[in-house]
Amino acid sequence: MKRRIWLYIFLFLLIPTVALASEPETANSFITSIDKTFSGFVNVIFSILFFSIAGFPLIVLWLIIGAIFFTIRMQFINIRAFKHAIDIVRGRYDDPDDQGEISHFQALAAALSGTVGLGNIAGVAVAVSIGGPGAAFWLTIAGFFGMTSKFVECTLAQKYRIIKPDGTISGGPMRYLSAGLAEMGQRTLGKVLAVVFSVLCISAAFGGANMFQANQSYGAVSTVLPGLPSWVYGLVLVVLVGLVIIGGIQRIGMVAGTLVPLMCLVYVLASLFILLANITEIPGAIATIISGAFAPKAIEGGVIGVIIQGFQRSAFSNEAGVGSAAIAHSAARTDEPIREGLVALLEPFIDTIVVCNMTALVIVITKVYNADEFAALREAKKGAELTSAAFGTVLTWFPILLAIAVFCFAFSTMISWSYYGERCWDYLSGGKGLIIYKILFLVAAFVGSVSNPSSVINFSDATLLSMAFPNILGGYFLCGQVAKDLQNYMSRLGKGEFVEVE
Repeated sequence: MKRRIWLYIFLFLLIPTVALASEPETANSFITSIDKTFSGFVNVIFSILFFSIAGFPLIVLWLIIGAIFFTIRMQFINIRAFKHAIDIVRGRYDDPDDQGEISHFQALAAALSGTVGLGNIAGVAVAVSIGGPGAAFWLTIAGFFGMTSKFVECTLAQKYRIIKPDGTISGGPMRYLSAGLAEMGQRTLGKVLAVVFSVLCISAAFGGANMFQANQSYGAVSTVLPGLPSWVYGLVLVVLVGLVIIGGIQRIGMVAGTLVPLMCLVYVLASLFILLANITEIPGAIATIISGAFAPKAIEGGVIGVIIQGFQRSAFSNEAGVGSAAIAHSAARTDEPIREGLVALLEPFIDTIVVCNMTALVIVITKVYNADEFAALREAKKGAELTSAAFGTVLTWFPILLAIAVFCFAFSTMISWSYYGERCWDYLSGGKGLIIYKILFLVAAFVGSVSNPSSVINFSDATLLSMAFPNILGGYFLCGQVAKDLQNYMSRLGKGEFVEVE
C-alpha cells in the first residue's frame, strides 16, 4: 500500500516536468518566481538569527563556548579515548544481542553521511574564499573541540532513547532534553527545549541538509553537463531520494555504509594525489593558512571575520553541538551509552580535521581562492564549482569524478537527514502524518535545486546552526551525568571488564 502511495506521489511530481518541458518560457518564469520568493523569506530569517555580539554572530559564539566547556568538563576525552573509539568501530566490543537497529559502524556511517559531504567540498571553498586561507585553521580548532560536543550529545541520545514495541528506536535531543531535564525537576523547560529543537531540526532537514545539498550538487554536476536544466536535476534527485527514505534507518544505514566509505576514499585519494604532486608547496600552504588565521589581509572583519568563517563552516560541516547526529547514534546496537558517544567523537576528526583540511590545502595550493579567473565563482558562493576548478587545475578529468562524488555525498546527506527530520516530526505528531513530512522534504529538494546559491547558503546556516541553542543549553544541565557515566565506564575499561571480540 505504501509503495502505491509513493508511486502516485512520483507521478504527481512528474506532471510539472511535462508542462515545463513543453513551455520553456513558462519554466523560466516559474523558476524565477520560486527563487525570488525564497530569497525574500531567507533575508528576514537570517537577519533575526545572526545578530552579532562584539562582532561575533551569537550562534557562532554559542557553539565555541559550548565546545570548549564540554572538552574541559570531560577532561579532553577526545584525546584520552581516541584509540578506544577506533577499536569500538572495528567491532571489538560488538554484541549482536544488544538492543538497537544498526551496528556501531553503520551508525557512524549514517551520521557521517549526514556530515561528510558538501560541507567538506563546497563549504570549505566558501570559507576560504570569504575568510581567506586562515579560515581553515579555525575550522580545524573548531573540529577538535567539537569532538567532545559530539560525544556528549550522542551519549545522551543513547541514554534516553526509547525502544518501541516494534523494535524501532526513537532517540535524540528531543528525547534527552525532555526526559533528562524532567529527571532534574525541570520538566517544563525540558519539554519546551525539546519542542523548539524538533521544529528547528525539521526546518534544517529542509534547509542545510536538503536544499544546500541539492543546490551545490547541481552546480558541480552542471559543470560536466552544462545543458542540464536545474528543474530536471531537481526532479531526478527527488525521485531517487524518495525511493530510499521509504525504507527508514535500516535502508539508510545500509546505503550510507556502502556509499560514504567509497566516496570518502575516492575524494581523499584524489586530494592526496594533488598534495603529493605538489608536496614541496605544502609547507608554504600551511604557513599561509596559519599566518592568515592571525594576520588576514583584505578580509572583512579581520581576525574575527576569519574565526567566524572557520567556526561557522566547521559547525555546518560536522554538526557538532547541533544535535543532529545524536538521532542516528541513538539507533546503534549497544547497552553502553558512553561507548556510542566515543564512536561519535570520531566524526569531527574524520570530517573536519582530515577531509576539510585536505580540501583547504588543495584550494590554497592551486590558488583558486584568489585567482582573478575564478572571481565570479567566489562572488556567487559556488563552493562546489570552486573546488572542482581547484582539482581541475591538476587533474583535468577530475571535475567529472568530483561531480559524481558530490552527487553521492549530497544524496547520502539528504537521506540521512530525512530520517533526522522524520524522528522529530514523529516526536511532535506522535507518529501521525509522516507522509506529509516526506512530501515536504522532497519539495524542498526541488526548490533547493533551482534557487540562488547565496539564499540557500544563508537559509542553510540559519536553520542548521540554530538547533544548537536548545541542544547545548540542555547539554549544560545534563553534562554532569555524562561525566559521571564516563568515569565509571573508563574505570571498568581499565579493569578489563569488557569482553572483546576477536
